[in-house]
Amino acid sequence: MLKTVSLFTGAGGLDLGLEAAGFETSVAIESNRWACETLRLNRPDWNPIQRDIHDVPSSEIAEIGQFERAGPALLIGGPPCQPFSKAAYWSKGDTKRLDDPRADTLTAYLRVLRDLKPQAFLMENVFGITYKGKDEAVNLLRAVIEQINRNEGTNYSFSLGVLNAANYGVPQVRERVFIVGSREGQKFTFPPPTHGDPQELCEDLFPPLPWTTAWDAIGDLNDLQHSGLQVTGKWADLLPSIPEGSNYLHHTKRGDGLPLFGWRTRYWSFLLKLSKSRPSWTIQAQPGSAIGPFHWNDRRLSNRELCRLQTLPDDYEVTGGITEVQRQLGNAVPSLIGEVLGREIRKQFFGHKVDCPLRLLPKVRRPQPAPEIPSNVPEKFLHLVGDHGDHPGTGKGPSARGAQLGA
Repeated sequence: MLKTVSLFTGAGGLDLGLEAAGFETSVAIESNRWACETLRLNRPDWNPIQRDIHDVPSSEIAEIGQFERAGPALLIGGPPCQPFSKAAYWSKGDTKRLDDPRADTLTAYLRVLRDLKPQAFLMENVFGITYKGKDEAVNLLRAVIEQINRNEGTNYSFSLGVLNAANYGVPQVRERVFIVGSREGQKFTFPPPTHGDPQELCEDLFPPLPWTTAWDAIGDLNDLQHSGLQVTGKWADLLPSIPEGSNYLHHTKRGDGLPLFGWRTRYWSFLLKLSKSRPSWTIQAQPGSAIGPFHWNDRRLSNRELCRLQTLPDDYEVTGGITEVQRQLGNAVPSLIGEVLGREIRKQFFGHKVDCPLRLLPKVRRPQPAPEIPSNVPEKFLHLVGDHGDHPGTGKGPSARGAQLGA
């Protein structure tokens, strides 16, 4: 096994994928109480440390992990990168600042990279850090790694890829940024997609497999008792009138339902319902009462269903109440993506031959039932029928206008 140091471990989604790929988490650092309870229950040998990473010196990590002089094989983690308010302060890439107590989560990750000098590193983050004008985090990471190389005699490479989990067999559309590097300077080549949108595959000469669907992932759980998962709140009774795979846009003048809302005047996840024939949309960490994705049977998803959609192993139990479990799973990296990337890291950086089937890839489940038939709109919502205006466009909505007036 290849020893791994895991920072910002959360519920362990990325670690579980790397475990399936042949890595071993030797030290896991996570400040959230419930996430640490999850780790202790399922993987006590990961030595979870329930503290802020800024309070854990690199020497302690090395001692707990019992690393040889070569350092750990891999450093992983997904530093919380919003809003990165201190990025400008670190923009010069001075590694001395990594020891500054004002350091943020990204610089804490870089501090461990500098001190432990793992043979490779893997970082995960939200797609937004690559947006033009908001890429301070990526620029900072490049600058500091270059400085580490100059100061420490390392040759860390830097490869960035934006991956949609659904394109690798995960039954969930989820775009994330992954940054991978090798201490010896080897460039990492991200694996090509193995799955694709079936509506577009006919255009490919050598098409990949069709996307893994929500039914593939959770269809066998459909007949279990799901008590305590009823939807509550103002819009709960409207959810049954939404067809599978749709959201509130069904009830706009451009949809097939009644014109109850203006086009794009709500968040995409508002009254969003799974389709049996498509992957799930991104699992949310802090959804409101009307924010999905919801099950096609008009209820919230169970913990086990959420774990399946995140491709965590079936014997893995996430602890805590509803809110804590949802937060852990919504913030997790789908484990299958960790397995896919872990296998490639072994091949490309460690020269290992890995040709066994993926362990965490969901099985195709057939036959797939027909979509559920939506109900009529309840009478109490009929007063909303009317000519609702569309959203005026980016930067022109009520929130933006309010901010401009306030300025």
